[in-house]
Amino acid sequence: MGGSQRRLDAVEACLWQGDLEGAVKLFDDWPHERVDRFIAYLTKHRHRIVNYSYYQAEGISIGSGEIESTVKQIGRRVKISGAQWHEDNVQQVLKHRCAYLNHQFSD
Repeated sequence: MGGSQRRLDAVEACLWQGDLEGAVKLFDDWPHERVDRFIAYLTKHRHRIVNYSYYQAEGISIGSGEIESTVKQIGRRVKISGAQWHEDNVQQVLKHRCAYLNHQFSD
């Protein structure tokens, strides 16, 4: 995209923290077609851009490999041989499992 490395580093820091408005603001005085496309991309995908620093601080993996592995593991548990799962109950089981893993289950 060009521009100073300092500005690009600042934009990266904003995006890492989920601060899209701050990232866009850093481009206010930089009229360029690539900048316009980048801002359009951020605007279109803002619902998918998360605060990565928060997840990292909480020890939550954001790597797709580990996430995909966890999804497969849950899928295998739901399909345990001999177990009978009613489709309406699976969501509740997953909520309980997440609460347990997040130490949010009351004794």
